[in-house]
Amino acid sequence: MSIDPRAAIDPSARIGKNVTIGPFSVIGADVEIGDDSWIGPHVVINGPTRIGRENRIFQFASIGEIPQDKKFRGEDSTLEIGDRNTIRENVTINRGTADGGGVTKIGSDNWLMAYIHIAHDCIVGNHTIFANAASLAGHVIIDDYAILGGFTLVHQFCTIGTHSFCGMGSAISKDVPPYTMVNGNPAQPHGLNTEGLKRHQFSKETQQALRDAYKIIYRSGFTTQEALTQMNTLAQSFPEVANLQRFIQKSQRGIVR
Repeated sequence: MSIDPRAAIDPSARIGKNVTIGPFSVIGADVEIGDDSWIGPHVVINGPTRIGRENRIFQFASIGEIPQDKKFRGEDSTLEIGDRNTIRENVTINRGTADGGGVTKIGSDNWLMAYIHIAHDCIVGNHTIFANAASLAGHVIIDDYAILGGFTLVHQFCTIGTHSFCGMGSAISKDVPPYTMVNGNPAQPHGLNTEGLKRHQFSKETQQALRDAYKIIYRSGFTTQEALTQMNTLAQSFPEVANLQRFIQKSQRGIVR
């Protein structure tokens, strides 16, 4: 371990092997930091918080602080962070609340740029990218491989689907279906995330099926229920279309239009 003598580490904190902690960082009670993680200077981590292996947390980040929720009364709640995440300067991630299951979760291999805020009870998957100053209100779900452009704002209880792309400055108050691009205030759909699908090596047949499904949802004049019915044949042949169909069926807030 390489812990700067000017860092303040609570005796109950559990620090893994080969962990670096920079000067003036504060590691509170009931914090666990996994092996090979790097904590820069002036980072504050409060518990209960579990951080996995090989994470990098940069200066002035605030991790595991109590939620910004007036209903919070000090009940037990936690923050769980997976492995190999990059958390840049001035990122704030709050613990959960009793109303939201008591836990905020961040998966693995995520890239969180500067000034990100992730509020209480959010669930972030794996391999996501949050550009500078993107912010999540409480109870938001971000599925794997989603990308949030700079200054994107997501309303509470929204879900952002897998492999979706939210353009810079998007104000999102509805669910964003998988594989789609949205932008604007309020956010509106702007086609399929074709570049993302190519980068992740979706087959040409799958890309075409998703294009056809997108046209059914957004360009054919169908109601949402009619569009779901029209997608049945495609969904039987392509799991990705079935995933898109299930997402829309489960949506509580409705999808962006």
